[in-house]
Amino acid sequence: MLDVFFFGGIGLYFLGMVLRFFGQVWKKDGLTKASWMIFMAGFAAHTVYLVMRGIQAGRVPMANQFEFAVMFSWGISVILVFLHYRLGLEWITTVAMIMAWAIYLYAALLPREIHELMPALRSVWFVSHIGSAAFAYASFMLAGASGIRYILIHKKDKEDERLPEIDYFIYRLIAIGLLLLTVTIVIGAIWAEEAWSSFWTWDPKEVWALITWILYAICLHLRLSRKMTGVKMAWFAVIAVPVVLFTFIGVNTIIPGLHSYGVVLSRLM
Repeated sequence: MLDVFFFGGIGLYFLGMVLRFFGQVWKKDGLTKASWMIFMAGFAAHTVYLVMRGIQAGRVPMANQFEFAVMFSWGISVILVFLHYRLGLEWITTVAMIMAWAIYLYAALLPREIHELMPALRSVWFVSHIGSAAFAYASFMLAGASGIRYILIHKKDKEDERLPEIDYFIYRLIAIGLLLLTVTIVIGAIWAEEAWSSFWTWDPKEVWALITWILYAICLHLRLSRKMTGVKMAWFAVIAVPVVLFTFIGVNTIIPGLHSYGVVLSRLM
């Protein structure tokens, strides 16, 4: 039953994404509305999958690379749903759907077995540390999606009335992401001191999380000093996405370290 909801979510996300694309290209409102309803069905399946996996595992499903990827994708979808219903934003939907589906599809390539938590993960900090990281990455990805949208609109019409709104939301999403990443790093340091008697071990994951934090902190500083707005801000949001993805995927799979446990565990057991 878990696989039904898991692959059902992937399929519905993909169908919603495709219909959205053709609805935008052919300017068919019916297709666009249908795509959103199908995406919401995929989001429901995605949510049910996480709940059922959590019940079956007896914990919050964020213990390895697969589960984090599913949560990461879900975080993108949660923020997208909020932006759609609370703020009525449509311009971000197409690219955001692609990102949610792509991360979810990446999860499908990973081992899906459920294992007990490793001793190092049995901590009160488990949910807050990993959950804040998932939503920080999701915010940065959506900032990238907004940046892509800004660039495409700017090329067609530099005076488009939507540009200031998109520029603002790029800034807000980066600010939220940076705040959550700060929480992630601080909680991680406290957890590391409890687990390994050291607040900072220069583990590759820690280093790349810090690199990501510094990168977005510089962006936010330049934004607040009015030295990075408009197209520059949009391009930064897009170019920074590979750094986020490397911090998420590359470090865990390429560079051995203390944070590689999820991938190693899933491969060994």
